[in-house]
Amino acid sequence: MSFLIYFDEANKIDQPGKDYSYYGAYGGMDTTLASITRSIRDIHRTLNTRSELHFREYNHDQYLKKYFKVLHYVINQDININILIVSNTEAQAIAQQMNLSMLELRSLLYIKIPERLFYGVTRRLSLPNNIDVKISVDRNDEYRVLRLYSKLKEQMNAHSVYRNKRYKIESVRSHASHESVPLQIIDTFMGMIVFLMELGYMEKSDASIIKSDLVYRFLTEAENIERFQKQIKLFRWEGSEALSEIPVSNFLSRFMVYKTQFDIKEMTRLQTILLNHPDRTTRDYRELMEYPNTRLRMLLGYKDEIEGRGRNSFLQM
Repeated sequence: MSFLIYFDEANKIDQPGKDYSYYGAYGGMDTTLASITRSIRDIHRTLNTRSELHFREYNHDQYLKKYFKVLHYVINQDININILIVSNTEAQAIAQQMNLSMLELRSLLYIKIPERLFYGVTRRLSLPNNIDVKISVDRNDEYRVLRLYSKLKEQMNAHSVYRNKRYKIESVRSHASHESVPLQIIDTFMGMIVFLMELGYMEKSDASIIKSDLVYRFLTEAENIERFQKQIKLFRWEGSEALSEIPVSNFLSRFMVYKTQFDIKEMTRLQTILLNHPDRTTRDYRELMEYPNTRLRMLLGYKDEIEGRGRNSFLQM
């Protein structure tokens, strides 16, 4: 048996216009993650889809059922996701004070950040003695240039020896995301966190509205909002050794209020149209609502809720 950890990042420390960069780790026993991967591939086969899961690229709700079913399934499994949020402003200020180039800064932080994340994923676990840990990193040429893989292996094994954890880092390897369902999972959950933290739902773009609908449907299904808050841990680095833990609820409540108000307004519009134009086609209603085809499933969800069937009823079929 092995314990597996998957690592991904969003934004860059020196990316223009970005206040924060995000680093996520998703861990579990190999048997658990193999079972999750098989189940997700079964969902894909049932829905006849082969496209990857990437939150940033979710811009058309024709994929709503796939994302909804996968997210709902994963959050109800035994998962452990840690996300570290780094202040880009603080990182750049430290680099200037130490006369470091951005390449040198990334070389240092790309070791320390994953190390803290991976240690956070493993330190509370009751792993069997001498268990092997395998780390998979989303393929990135910059990691190879910075010799991230060998450095991480050395640092994590040093942690294990020093703290008598008795696990051994067997490998740190890169994988293309299209070959790895777990890498797609951490990408999607981290993308949702970035979307909530950076108030992406406040934008008026079609893509933002479509993403908001997915996130709301997912969170309001069954006990998902409670599990989301329990199983995803957020930590922020602001330029000091200590990390501050941030409750996920800090960002959820504002989103839920905003989305509820948005939906009430849209459903009121749709209800008026349904009363004034009974027995019209779905396409007619979409055009009367002035929705593009990319929001067809959002319209269907509103209609189902108005008619008492529930927002997610057609997604559960």
